[in-house]
Amino acid sequence: MFSRKLSLQNRVFLSMMFLVIIASILIALVAIFQYHEQAEEYNTGRLERKERAITHHFDLEINNTTFQVATSELKTIFRNKIFEIARVHNLEIEIYDLKGGFIVSSNRDFTKNTVSRVITENILTELINEASHRFVKRETKNDKEYQSLYTYLLDQRAKPIGIIHLPYLEDSSEQDRELKEFLSRLGLGFLLMFLIGLALAYFISSYITRSIKTVSDKMSQTRIFKRNEKIVLKDASIEIYNLVDSYNGMIDQLEESAVKLAQSEREHAWREMAKQVAHEIKNPLTPMRLTVQSFERKFDINDPEIFRKLKEYSKTLIQQIDVMSSIASAFSDFAKMPSVKKEKINVVEVVKHATEIFTESYISFYSDTKEITANLDKMQVTRIVTNLVKNATQALDGIENPSIEVKLNEDRDTVKIIVSDNGKGIDEETKDRVFEPKFTTKSSGMGLGLPMIKNIVEAYGGEISFTSVENHGTVFTIILPKK
Repeated sequence: MFSRKLSLQNRVFLSMMFLVIIASILIALVAIFQYHEQAEEYNTGRLERKERAITHHFDLEINNTTFQVATSELKTIFRNKIFEIARVHNLEIEIYDLKGGFIVSSNRDFTKNTVSRVITENILTELINEASHRFVKRETKNDKEYQSLYTYLLDQRAKPIGIIHLPYLEDSSEQDRELKEFLSRLGLGFLLMFLIGLALAYFISSYITRSIKTVSDKMSQTRIFKRNEKIVLKDASIEIYNLVDSYNGMIDQLEESAVKLAQSEREHAWREMAKQVAHEIKNPLTPMRLTVQSFERKFDINDPEIFRKLKEYSKTLIQQIDVMSSIASAFSDFAKMPSVKKEKINVVEVVKHATEIFTESYISFYSDTKEITANLDKMQVTRIVTNLVKNATQALDGIENPSIEVKLNEDRDTVKIIVSDNGKGIDEETKDRVFEPKFTTKSSGMGLGLPMIKNIVEAYGGEISFTSVENHGTVFTIILPKK
């Protein structure tokens, strides 16, 4: 789980450092193993050389002795000579008979020991079965390693007359010292290699992931209705180039799809607009047609009230014509994207004047300060406030103690207009469609007010949002930049 949270750069970096550490540990282990092997070979070879020299020395003594060369005379022959031989070769020597019984030793303390010492049957059997008639046994005493070598002592006719035992203490102090020196040097080398590897791992991981990060940043900025830039890389691997080519190809396809989608949406919007215009125009045409037909049937030039009826007829037609004119104006205003006209205005005065247009006593205006200066269009701000207040008044039908509050405050760079009411609110199913053109929950109206406000706000780079609780009220919040 933790590795999934790591970036590719960190993974590459940690992997390289892991390889450096593992390599250093393996080198140290191999060095220790090699030194132990060398120490063992050294001690084994040294013991073999000692054995050859001592057996040769024994042969000279046997050839030059005046005593009878037999097992029973070995103690007599080597009673004093064994100390000389041991001193010359710097090694303790013990002689046993062919059955493993002790005869003589160069260790004076051992000779004084009353405890009898014999060679075990297992060693005797191994010595007999070995083709070279020599047997080496490894022992550990007092945390020290010993090699005990057993071989036959031969007479002039190469006939065994006794057994020589050479207890050899393995002295690895020199190898141990060299090993410690090597490991200390290896540690310094490892530290240097670690620091170099640390720097190399950082730069290599940065180099590897730099191109991928460029692609990632570009992909995160990709939008369907936006001019997306292609990626241009000078130094990158073949895999990254393939990825970039795929991304650039996707951008071309995305632009083509965006053009087709925009064209399709425009065509669909105009078709829907045409249907809505036709529907809205038909509404006043029907009463106009009925009025004309009724007047035509009932027209009588001799009727004494003909002028009054003609006046009512004209009044009805003018009302319906005004309705048609307002419909045309509304669609015209919505079809025009609001031009971003900026002039320095006092937003407090503009919003206050917009609320004073309404005569309802339950509409109130609040501001933190008497003057908020911003570069906005006075007419557009008035249109935003009047539309929101008008919608709020329509949401208060049948509500006891109705209330509409228009609040104005500012931050360092923005102006915030808040219009709240305690009306019917907006249900959950309707919230997602509030800003759709021609969508309305009222019996009258064309559903263009809020979409038009949204267009105005977004044209200035602002934001519009709302919160609503059904049967408790709605709060619209407009945020506009000051500049």
